[in-house]
Amino acid sequence: MEIVFSVFPIIFFLLFLFLMDSFKLVSVKRVLSSFIWGIICAFVAYLINSFAVDTFSHSMQVHSKYFAPLLEELIKTGFVIYLVSAKRVGFTIDAAIYGFATGAGFSMIENAYYIYTLPDASSLVWIIRGFGTSLMHGGCTAIFAVILIGGKIKERKSLLSFLIALASVTLLHSFFNHFYISPIIQTLGIIILLPLFFIIVFRYNTNQLGEWLETEFSSEVEMLKMINRGEFSSTKAGEYLLSIKEQFSQEVIFDMYCYLKIYLELSIKAKSNIMLKESGIEIIPDPEALDKLLEIKLLRKKIGKVGELVLSPLVSMNYRNLWKINQNFIP
Repeated sequence: MEIVFSVFPIIFFLLFLFLMDSFKLVSVKRVLSSFIWGIICAFVAYLINSFAVDTFSHSMQVHSKYFAPLLEELIKTGFVIYLVSAKRVGFTIDAAIYGFATGAGFSMIENAYYIYTLPDASSLVWIIRGFGTSLMHGGCTAIFAVILIGGKIKERKSLLSFLIALASVTLLHSFFNHFYISPIIQTLGIIILLPLFFIIVFRYNTNQLGEWLETEFSSEVEMLKMINRGEFSSTKAGEYLLSIKEQFSQEVIFDMYCYLKIYLELSIKAKSNIMLKESGIEIIPDPEALDKLLEIKLLRKKIGKVGELVLSPLVSMNYRNLWKINQNFIP
């Protein structure tokens, strides 16, 4: 019964979140990687926590209230930071699910340790740990991920977003460990509030993704059609590109034109894949996609930062646009 109460709730909740992802933004491979990272973090945190308690001679109770929350949340953030830095997440929901998976892996090992060291504990203890502590670990890392990706999308300074996210989840974790209110009430609060948090994130994500697809898709398709017909110069975008041709060599202008064309092809393909995933239709791999991805990276280097700045009214290579291209063609 200990395993049923302490381990299954977090696994079922993670599975529920994964199935709720209607746009299929979440990769099974990355969920498993996040979960494994959480397991590794649990072992690392145990070693550091044990060393800190022995070295600084403070009680485990004091350590769990003030030091452990910061240490554990800091360690758990590692894989989320990697995913955001490598542009493997683009929306709040995929970031939240990867974060929750890390917390799930962490809590599973932590609960297994307590099952081993507290064999005589009552069923109530395991219910509180399974529905309270475990969901708290998953929820904190999910909240960290949501704040971090939100800062990236809004182009805030990465360090500021990181510090705000870390401070927020550390305070939540510490508050939970203080047990200012009854553990049973705390657990009930988490059972109610955490699903509510994810419902809000899911709704926000759906609206955000819908608006993003609607506003960009049609304009990009129309622009690519004009390029393929040889009528690009008659468009406002074409007129803009012609207006700057005196400032750059013909070679650079040609590279900019190729860059724009390939970007539009990849962007439209990426959005089409997202819509196909939502409809449950299998995506047929594009054998030319990877070559185009490599080519656009090469062209980006050739036109340089000045060229990117000049093209920014047409193609803004912000965080989400980079994610959009990468996540559809990189496993």
